[in-house]
Amino acid sequence: MAELKVLFATSEVAPFIKTGGLADVSGALPAALRAIGVDVRVLVPGYRKVMEQIENASVVATFEHLFGIPHTSLLAATMPNGVPLLVLDCAELYQRDGGPYQNPLGEDWPDNALRFGMLSKIAALLGGKSSPLDWHPDIVNCNDWQTGLASAYLKFEQGVPSVMTIHNLAFQGAFPSGNLSQLGLPASSFSINGLEYYGNLSFLKAGLFYCDHITTVSPTYAEEIQQDALGFGMQGLLSYRQKELTGILNGIDTDEWNPAQDSHLAKKYSKGRMAGKAENKRALQEKMGLEQRADIPLLGVVSRFTYQKGLDLLLEIAPRLTELPVQLVMLGSGDVAMQNAAQTLAMRYPGKIAAYIGFSEALSHLIEAGTDIFVMPSRFEPCGLNQLYSQRYGTPPIVHATGGLADSVRDCTDETLADGSASGFVFSGMSADNLLATIQRAVTLYHQEDAWKQLRKNCMSKDFSWETSAKAYRDVYRKVLGRG
Repeated sequence: MAELKVLFATSEVAPFIKTGGLADVSGALPAALRAIGVDVRVLVPGYRKVMEQIENASVVATFEHLFGIPHTSLLAATMPNGVPLLVLDCAELYQRDGGPYQNPLGEDWPDNALRFGMLSKIAALLGGKSSPLDWHPDIVNCNDWQTGLASAYLKFEQGVPSVMTIHNLAFQGAFPSGNLSQLGLPASSFSINGLEYYGNLSFLKAGLFYCDHITTVSPTYAEEIQQDALGFGMQGLLSYRQKELTGILNGIDTDEWNPAQDSHLAKKYSKGRMAGKAENKRALQEKMGLEQRADIPLLGVVSRFTYQKGLDLLLEIAPRLTELPVQLVMLGSGDVAMQNAAQTLAMRYPGKIAAYIGFSEALSHLIEAGTDIFVMPSRFEPCGLNQLYSQRYGTPPIVHATGGLADSVRDCTDETLADGSASGFVFSGMSADNLLATIQRAVTLYHQEDAWKQLRKNCMSKDFSWETSAKAYRDVYRKVLGRG
């Protein structure tokens, strides 16, 4: 019998439904926890995409007239990695065109409070005394605002303890206070010492206030969110709860992201056999219409095109980069003005700059393998994954010193290169000039062949597997339950 039983409640999980890093964590962390003996089950809404992909699902519970919905079912299935999956089947709320949170026009669903209130309520019921399942969790791990109300329900109904994991504090799930009664929340909870936030009902604040412990996805981000600049209004509460706040750096799926067995690559390679990296560079240059040049560095970007990601600075200095010279390839979508700027640069500098607007899993892998330097100048980054993928692929990243970027990339200096810890280039101070100076520093080292080989080997020697992170989560669960 497992020492710990955990219900992992989430609004998205790879490979079924994904809008960002939360899905990757929800897919990988439970599997890593199960590998070290923790009995984890994942709870996710039955969006249309989820219902189309799950196989051999069976009904394990039904709920009548919850929040005025006539009938809701809970299905049991299994994820491709073997993790047990619980799917909340409520067609009225979840089986729609569009994404998990927005309609096809990019507008938030008007009933999101009810949709994710239902998800939170079911998570709390499964962690409560009246759970319809034979399997009873010791703890519920909530993730981001979409499951924040579960911590409140569990407190009000004397359920099991909960852990609230913050993947991005900027998204807070704030809704009009009129939703309080429909969601079955006591009037007393709508106060500053509760889930009230500037006159609204905040799912995120509910999670942060009522949970037994808070985790976030890197140690530095755990410190940053207690300060005004990145606290997004929650810094007072988070600072107050700092003794129950733990930062744990995310891991990555080292099977999916492995240059020695990556089917998306033109040529597989490893730390001991690096020749394939040059072949991937040639393949990427050809695919993206860049000049076939091995003598200058190729810079890569895989990112959402948003202000948070700092890509406005990169787009600003792109013309000057071509004079270094370097090549630049960008993959992503988001802000329309940034997308247009990227496409304009590609047209203005053919053979030197290329842009793919949208997303391609295969191209994202080829960029990680085929570029020489990865650029990730985020203004803030709770954890980040691409800087981890880049190091895994021997592509030193350039990052801003924030959040998980600061925790996972060691700046390259003579000292860190000599002691084997250097794994990229880190700059402080968000400005175009600082970013350009750091790129110039990286380009200078690129032309020092022996030093560059050493840096690439350092990158590929780092361990970003989920095992370390899973053990840290297990320690948090034990602490909450008073088991060590």
